[in-house]
Formats: sequence, structure tokens, C-alpha cells
Amino acid sequence: MTDPATPKYKRVLLKLSGEALMGDSPFGIDPSVIHRLAEDILSLRSMGVEIGIVVGGGNIFRGEGLAKAGMDRVTGDQMGMLATVMNGLAMQDVIEQRGLEVRVMSAVSIPSVCESFIRRRAIRHLEKGRIVILVGGTGNPFFTTDSGASLRAIEIQADIMIKATKVDGVYDSDPVKNPNALRFEHLTYNHALDQRLAVMDATAIVLCRDQNMPMMVIDIHAPNNLVRAIQGEPVGTLVTSEELLK
Repeated sequence: MTDPATPKYKRVLLKLSGEALMGDSPFGIDPSVIHRLAEDILSLRSMGVEIGIVVGGGNIFRGEGLAKAGMDRVTGDQMGMLATVMNGLAMQDVIEQRGLEVRVMSAVSIPSVCESFIRRRAIRHLEKGRIVILVGGTGNPFFTTDSGASLRAIEIQADIMIKATKVDGVYDSDPVKNPNALRFEHLTYNHALDQRLAVMDATAIVLCRDQNMPMMVIDIHAPNNLVRAIQGEPVGTLVTSEELLK
């Protein structure tokens, strides 16, 4: 029998949306949320899991929304990238309070605030047991942090990408609007693309599909969900490429 404390995945990339950090607040960061996340991350490290984290910035700025309000899209996206840096620094602080080593690495060069992202250095940090928080998206406008998460998961050779959201998986329709919506326990990236399911944006999905990067969508607000997911429990929706299903 498998030891329940043994993780199924050795190296993971956790994608946290900015909205997930808000909790019940209308904007910004809910301290109770990031402290609870830090406790989950501490639990994973005690199991020997290597952890990379990509954070979004939608709780502070969203470039696409600013562009719709009349701002230049590139400028708006650059503001959004800086918002992810702010979230990453907040996560670094609460995780370090628990005695773990953390490195914030940015796709946007801010050397006086955090390290610039260098793939080999990020992998070395992970190998040394450090938590690596990856901010700044891809460093380019017009790309979402979902795409940035897919890219970083592939680059650091993660075993799986965990997308932490406010819902407990992927549904065939909006569960808020449709009480009979069906939740998938397992689906392929091609199915998600064909049915336009709300998993990630198309660029992120294609990246994961083409590089055989599995992803799990979970409800980050459910107690111990992150730990249970890393132990291999079916707490959300597992999304894989067709090649992995054969």
C-alpha cells in the first residue's frame, strides 16, 4: 500500500490567479488566504515536493480590462506584469515567515527587487529545496499568466501544473448559472479546445498539449486540497494530452 504521505508528484508548478488571492475581498490580497496557502506549501515541502509558483495580478490590475477602458494595451499589460511582482513579494514574505527559503524570479527585469528569470538557475533553486515564485508573466504583452504558467511548467520540467481556482474543477457549463452542470474528472486538452471549456486560454492549452504537460484544476479554498492533489487524490479535474491517455 502506498504511504499517504508520499507525494505522487516530485516537482509541481502551482498557478495562482490574482483573484484567488483576494478571498472574499473586492480587490487586493486577503491575508488569511495567503497565510493558509503558505501552510499548504510548508506541508508540501515537508513531503519533499519541489515547488514553483506562478502568480497572476488580476486582483490589482488586469491589462485587458484597462485596454477596454481606453488605455494602450501594451501599457496595461505592463502594469499587470508589475502587479504580479507585488503578489509574488507578498507570497515570498508569508512563506519565509515559516522558515522556508524563497526566490522570486521575474520575467521583467527588476534587479533591485527580485532575480531575473533564468531557467537553469530556477531549476537549481528547486533542486536545493527553495520555493521559486515566478512573476512578470512571460515578460511580453498580449500573453496571459496562464500562458506564462504553462511555459514555466515546461521549462522547469514540472511533473504537473496545478491550477488553483475558485471552483472544484472543469465543468461542461457555468456551474453558477447551471445547477445541472457536469464536472469532468478527466479530460484531454483537445476536448477542452474543441468544446471551448473554461480551462485556460487557447495558447496555454496548446503549449501543455504539445509538450505533454498534465494539469489539474482544483478549488484552492477547500481545506487541504492542494496537499491531497499532490498525493494523487481526485480532488479536481485532471487534464492531459491524448498521448498520455494511450
